Amino acid sequence: MTLHPEIAKLLATLPTPDHSAPPDPKAMRAAEAEQVPPLEDRLPLHAVTDATAATSSGEVPVRIYTPVEADSYGLLVYFHGGAFFSGSLDTHDGVARSLAKETGHKVVSVGYRLAPEAAYPAGLQDCYGVVRWAAEHGEDLKWDGGNLALAGDSSGGNFVASVAAMAHDDAIANQQSDRITHQVLFYPSVDLDFDVDRYPSLRENAEGYGLETAGLKPFNSHYIDSGADPADPLVSPIKRENLTGLPPALVITAEYDPLRDEGELYGQKLKEAGVDATVSRYAGSNHGFVVNFAWIPEYYQAFTETGEFLNRR
Repeated sequence: MTLHPEIAKLLATLPTPDHSAPPDPKAMRAAEAEQVPPLEDRLPLHAVTDATAATSSGEVPVRIYTPVEADSYGLLVYFHGGAFFSGSLDTHDGVARSLAKETGHKVVSVGYRLAPEAAYPAGLQDCYGVVRWAAEHGEDLKWDGGNLALAGDSSGGNFVASVAAMAHDDAIANQQSDRITHQVLFYPSVDLDFDVDRYPSLRENAEGYGLETAGLKPFNSHYIDSGADPADPLVSPIKRENLTGLPPALVITAEYDPLRDEGELYGQKLKEAGVDATVSRYAGSNHGFVVNFAWIPEYYQAFTETGEFLNRR
């Protein structure tokens, strides 16, 4: 399938990207903040509440989304994307709202610390800390004791894979059961080794689709330069040698995304390790489509597919 015409139309309006240097974090964050829609234009839910999670890594801002009034809910902890240095509770508010609506779960979105101001592994620790906080505060969150799922897009998908691995390893070390029940990765960045010959999609989708292969190193440099080693499986989850025992996974990829093949290979590796994993490629889409193009019905389907995945028996 060719690139969706609505996506192509928007991409045609964008200036030629400059990959000669890392982006300025403050400028990028300010530009993103200007694009956040007003509250009255956002998907209405029963309740949306800002709170603070007290974790072992410190106090972490979270936003809690309650889809409908009910006695109890499954929990879904969401990590936003942004190449580890941008994105926020506000920029990805629409994703969290749609996840809550289509899954019926109470969603806890994590405002983790960003690079370069917060060196690795600060953001990752925040994400893991909030998952533990959510489980420990299940009564307050009206958790039904069932699903405790993770979801994230792009670099947030990286955090999903890493947090799932951390929880699994901690459970084994402490002779406990792993509480995380599902992981959902939207076009994840799971390999921070950006050798262009590693995956065909790095060349096939190198230019003209929004995220470009030449931009991967500079965009992720804030994270890597803060101490994140691409050879470390907690930085590049696809490098983890043993994926056995990780929670069931839904990996959603975009046809015209440089990161497409690493996400799909990660899903395949999970399957080979005996994990119940589904890989779903969205035709005609590009990186970032659940944030930027969910208003197109065939791409909003990513949220309904997530709901089906979390709620299947």
